Amino acid sequence: MRLDKYLKVTRIIKRRTVANEACDAAHVTVNGRPAKASYDVKEGDLIEITFGARTLKVKVLDVKETVGKNDAATLYEVVE
Repeated sequence: MRLDKYLKVTRIIKRRTVANEACDAAHVTVNGRPAKASYDVKEGDLIEITFGARTLKVKVLDVKETVGKNDAATLYEVVE
C-alpha cells in the first residue's frame, strides 16, 4: 500500500492529499530515510512524521486496504 494511503487509512493524517504534501515536503521518513508518497509500506517499517516541533514515530504492525474507525489504531504502534 502507498505511504500516503496508509497514513490516511490509519487516521494518522486525516486526508490523503495532506499526507501526500507532507511526504513531498520531506516531513515523513521511513526507516530513517525520507520517503515519497508512493513508497510501498510493509509490516515492520518505522515511520517518523514531523508536525512542526513535534515528532511522531510509529511501527507498522499490519497493512489493510480498509479498516473501521475503531480498528485503525491496531494497524500501528507508537514508538517513543
